[in-house]
Amino acid sequence: MRLGYLVPEFPSQTHVFFWREIQALAGRGIDVKLVSTRMPSQLGRHKFVNEAVHRTHYLLPPTRSLLLKSVMRALKKRTCAITYINSLAQRTTTVQTAALIYAAAQLTEWAALQNVAHVHGHSCAYSAHVLALSRLLGGPNYSLTLHGDLDVYGDDHAAKMTGASFVSAVGTHLIDQIVARVGLPREKLFTTFMGIDAGALAAIADQRTYDEVNMRILTVARLERNKGHEYALAAVRRARDEGMNIRYTIVGGGQFRNEIVAMVDKLGLQNDVELLGSLAEEGVFDSLRTSDVFLLPSVGKGEAWPVAVMEAMGAGMPVVATDIGATSEMIANGRDGFLVRQREPNDIVEVLRSLYQSSELRRSIGRQARATAVARFAVERSAESLLAQVERSLRTAGG
Repeated sequence: MRLGYLVPEFPSQTHVFFWREIQALAGRGIDVKLVSTRMPSQLGRHKFVNEAVHRTHYLLPPTRSLLLKSVMRALKKRTCAITYINSLAQRTTTVQTAALIYAAAQLTEWAALQNVAHVHGHSCAYSAHVLALSRLLGGPNYSLTLHGDLDVYGDDHAAKMTGASFVSAVGTHLIDQIVARVGLPREKLFTTFMGIDAGALAAIADQRTYDEVNMRILTVARLERNKGHEYALAAVRRARDEGMNIRYTIVGGGQFRNEIVAMVDKLGLQNDVELLGSLAEEGVFDSLRTSDVFLLPSVGKGEAWPVAVMEAMGAGMPVVATDIGATSEMIANGRDGFLVRQREPNDIVEVLRSLYQSSELRRSIGRQARATAVARFAVERSAESLLAQVERSLRTAGG
């Protein structure tokens, strides 16, 4: 089977889990053809980046070899294209309309040239319109994955999703949103996740040791306000005030860095908090290896099925996460991790206190977290699930 695989602005820093799934699909004999809307403004730091760029067809800016065919198709099918765009509640400028139609026509020509009958899109934002419009232009069947709350991905979700063969979502809470707000039937939807390299993480878990006196806390997340770093820092300050000998490491880059640095200074945590910036996968794994507890204090919308939580569990770490998105589906509170309320530093401190006072609790929770991750979160499982849905949809389309 040849499968089109569309990720917007691929490959950026957060796209390592897509690459894992691509590799897992290839391991099952699938010829994965990569396509993206455009190259990211800043490439990721991972080893696979150069190979990914080389293998990816970018819809924008125009590619000379497909330009004429794409323009001709767009002109030929302009009525249905304009009808689709005019039906959208979110208005587009003339330039945006032209770019959308061109990208959809380009995708259609590329899929025909590559003999791709189905494209799976890992977004429900702009690129979902490209897939839907390409289908109207005579392009391939398509499917989508919703990676977070609908509101994060714009408007007009019915237009994006109605023509899809199926829609997957990372968490049942997102399935419920699609049913309630888009009106898709549940039989067209299924839950999924972006899998982890369980084998590599298990090796980290095997090497884990626990210090009886010190405790190292780690957060891996973009430096954005909705990741809740301010609540983690407040919790660390209170824990230090109680006499806990802890150190907090933050991995990730983003626009909120200056504010985080200012908070660290204000709280007097300069000697207790370290910001490492964005790291390649190997650097993230090293951070997991040298830490004791993983903390994800996210708030509000945008968090769904956090890959960082799965990786920490796979590495045998107790995870303290806010009850957000699908974390309650991932973690059995008190058994293989801990769930706390959003924006409540005291809840975080309470759990940290228990973990600090007992290295055996850290060890037992981490052991069970690893077992959960191996059983549920391996990338092979997510790839198999996606492949099964694609094969079923192709059989249905073929009659």
